[in-house]
Amino acid sequence: MTTPPTTSAVAPRSARRQPPPAVLVLEDGRIFRGRAFGATGKTFGEAVFSTGMTGYQETLTDPSYHRQVVVMTAPHVGNTGVNDEDPESARIWVAGYVVRDPARVPSNWRSRRTLDEELTAQGVVGISGVDTRALTRHLRERGAMRVGIFSDHAMPDEGTMLAEVRQSAEMAGADLAAEVATKEPYVVPALGADGAPLPAGTARFKVAAVDLGIKGMTPHRMAERGIEVHVLPATASAEDVFAVEPDGVFFSNGPGDPATADGPVAVMQAVLERGIPLFGICFGNQILGRALGFGTFKLKYGHRGINQPVQDRTTGKVEVTAHNHGFAVDAPLDKVSDTPYGRAEVTHVCLNDQVVEGLRLLDRPAFSVQYHPEAAAGPHDAAYLFDRFTSLMNTAQMEDQRA
Repeated sequence: MTTPPTTSAVAPRSARRQPPPAVLVLEDGRIFRGRAFGATGKTFGEAVFSTGMTGYQETLTDPSYHRQVVVMTAPHVGNTGVNDEDPESARIWVAGYVVRDPARVPSNWRSRRTLDEELTAQGVVGISGVDTRALTRHLRERGAMRVGIFSDHAMPDEGTMLAEVRQSAEMAGADLAAEVATKEPYVVPALGADGAPLPAGTARFKVAAVDLGIKGMTPHRMAERGIEVHVLPATASAEDVFAVEPDGVFFSNGPGDPATADGPVAVMQAVLERGIPLFGICFGNQILGRALGFGTFKLKYGHRGINQPVQDRTTGKVEVTAHNHGFAVDAPLDKVSDTPYGRAEVTHVCLNDQVVEGLRLLDRPAFSVQYHPEAAAGPHDAAYLFDRFTSLMNTAQMEDQRA
């Protein structure tokens, strides 16, 4: 039986060392002041907000947040600390972190260290004590924009900080997938009914997964369904994908502007030509949109959090879903479109703003969704999509056997 770690008593406020001052500077000149949270120094990125009330550890380690400064709308962050089981990748990817009221002492039996300690250890510059409600409203009205966080006892003047922010890179036009993806292929084995890994070659299906910023829970969800997942780098060619001899091909989530992803689009088109069952999530949905001939565009402030309502138009069911995207597919909602690979339709739509949240081909086994059905840290309404992918592979396998 695991003994929960003990926590020491909280020192009186007068006895605790105050973190150094910190300043958050938006590219339109709006300034917020607070205290350093995590590492001190300076950082730059795109300011975005996440509406999830939990799951901050999964958010921090999601590669899709690369080069983004995340503002947490929940006022109290860090109360469950940081554990070694919930990360979605091997490191924190956010460029910076903004919270209102950080927990001083974590209270959870799985906690191994504080959030502040983890941010500091990984060199992530953050700021606390900020009116995150006012900051979020500002971003909703003005849109996501570049931002800088500066923290130390000696900082440049406001004009210098603003100039540095305006000189930093923008998200539009950014090609980032290869920066966060695996450099070498690896295999996630299928799991048996007892949860133990199955021997290589004995899985029900084999999937080639193109890593554009994949979250660790995604191949795990497939492994739970008896799928052996071969994870390939973002730079993988069509030949690399076909060398796996896959029963299905998966394109993952990831950061950056899908308009720059010409390589993955070409690979997906080669997969569509062969008619191999295909599934895409988030960035993978945008790649499918481009492969079919649709455009993509940048949303004003994006969808981020674990409470976004999406309707599956094929069933009429409304799901509460997890999102992290700042770009979307420009496809017609109310008609079937002709593409080089047959007819395509929009299958899912966000009920907040009517943004395309899913696509499927009617004449080939291919579909995608813009949100995250792997559901880390929840909700689990959309887990059926992995079963839908499995069903496509099963149908294709039976057709091959009959042929």
